[in-house]
Amino acid sequence: MRASQDQLIRPRGRRRVLAAGLLAVALAFTSACTDSDGGKPSSWQGGGESPAPKAAATISEPAADAKDVPASTGITFTTKDAEETTVDLKDAAGKAVEGTLAKDGKTWLPNGALAYGTSYTATVTATGDDGRPATATSTFTTMAKPAKQIRVSSFLGDNQVVGVGMPLIVKFDRAVPEDYRDDVQRRMTVTSTPVQAGIWHWVSPTEIRYRPKEFWKANSKVSYRVQAGGLPMGDGYYGRSDLSVDIKIGSSLIMTVDNKTKRMTVTRNGSVIKTIPVSLGKKSTPSSSGTMVVIEKLRKTVFDTMEELGPDEGYRTKIDFAQRLTWGGEFIHAAPWSEGQQGSVNVSHGCVNVSMANGDWLFRNTQVGDPITVKGTERKLQNGNGWTDWNMSWDEYVKGSALPYEPPADPDASPTPDDAGTPSPTPTA
Repeated sequence: MRASQDQLIRPRGRRRVLAAGLLAVALAFTSACTDSDGGKPSSWQGGGESPAPKAAATISEPAADAKDVPASTGITFTTKDAEETTVDLKDAAGKAVEGTLAKDGKTWLPNGALAYGTSYTATVTATGDDGRPATATSTFTTMAKPAKQIRVSSFLGDNQVVGVGMPLIVKFDRAVPEDYRDDVQRRMTVTSTPVQAGIWHWVSPTEIRYRPKEFWKANSKVSYRVQAGGLPMGDGYYGRSDLSVDIKIGSSLIMTVDNKTKRMTVTRNGSVIKTIPVSLGKKSTPSSSGTMVVIEKLRKTVFDTMEELGPDEGYRTKIDFAQRLTWGGEFIHAAPWSEGQQGSVNVSHGCVNVSMANGDWLFRNTQVGDPITVKGTERKLQNGNGWTDWNMSWDEYVKGSALPYEPPADPDASPTPDDAGTPSPTPTA
């Protein structure tokens, strides 16, 4: 962990541990008299302390009286012999801040970034089997609003319905240094119903994606959150705000293209619903073999390669029912000029050519994020040329995470069947 960040996130200082016990002190009274023998006065005083709580609690971050604490701070604590632990965070006016316990069970995170330049008091209460509470408190002040902030954005928006191969895509408008990516990732959570195994994968310093171990289960509900507000991101930059998105996975529509048979097989929820003749890329411009997903859908567009290829080889063609698969310009699209070759001969410039009728049918039945696997061509798909998250094995994908993979907490969870750039202005046909 970086020393500079430790100073920002983990300020050091004296620790304050307050044990809450019951102290009972009996009022003392003294009575005196002289016995018949003229002896000394007699006196009586009662009282004593209750036992100290068996449990103990300590807050390590933020340290008591810490200043300039990042607004993203969590409350890190330890307890001993505790059967029940609660965490409370309040501002100077006594208003409570809502939050949840992190996976490690040792850090409590507010549900949102704290206010800048504000004093807060954290209280951790641990109760042992003796029923006696022990508390630890830490009062700290958050930093002033930073001048240098990083914007976090999501490709997907709330309530969007996508295919089972759709990766979750989060972008930063400035590169996140490698030493900070683990901290960023700790603030990124994905919740799916039903529960499915998955992991985040950095495809570049400005982009991170998430995919499950296998394709999303059909009709899943997926929520993801980035608690980036006030989070240190290197070189004096901080996250500008938090981000949360709720989406839905649609039916499981999967396309498989076999160059040997020149056919596309379309399945929905495991059953074959259509077989379509295709024409793939000719030998000089072969289609890519690998697993891709639909990136965008264009009912009508124009493929223009005149600037790239010149007047001798370039073309400018109107296209119907285009579905982008790669940044390099490979699409599924209707190609009425090649209907006579579809199913027998490859004549395209790398795209998957289908008839007008089949192009219309596919366009109406597919959605962004639906996967397509092309097999048996002369060229392999280059990772990064599109959303190629599924073109990598699970073990390869895990290597792109800044944190180790952790299986889902749900013991009944069972998996089911992420450098992208910008779209190329020169698609192929």
